[in-house]
Amino acid sequence: AFLILLRAHHNGCRDCHEKTSTAEEAIVHKIRITLSSRDVGNLESVSSTLVSKAKEKSLSFRGPIRLPTKNLKLTVRKSPCGEGTNTWDRYEMSIHKRLIDLESPAEMVKQITTIPIKEGVDVEVTIIDQ
Repeated sequence: AFLILLRAHHNGCRDCHEKTSTAEEAIVHKIRITLSSRDVGNLESVSSTLVSKAKEKSLSFRGPIRLPTKNLKLTVRKSPCGEGTNTWDRYEMSIHKRLIDLESPAEMVKQITTIPIKEGVDVEVTIIDQ
């Protein structure tokens, strides 16, 4: 609200406009990056590269936080017609998740998230507003 009042008061003042634009760029956002994958190796490599980039830029971060693994199970009959002996196939898929919380300006997040993401890793970036 304070920045809007400055703009309304000094419409044509170039110095004030430059001060407000630099203040807007320095706004620190809380960003949550959620990584999920079926392959733990790819997931760990992507999360470690994100953390190393955050350390290079000297940003405050938390993580990677390991969330509980979801085991999706499916049991189906082997026989297509339903006759015969009752034999079953059991299929299982494990989904692993990691959370990384960052506190940084939007420009830094763009630089951090421009990393090669391995196959099978889903990335979700969420901006948390207070």
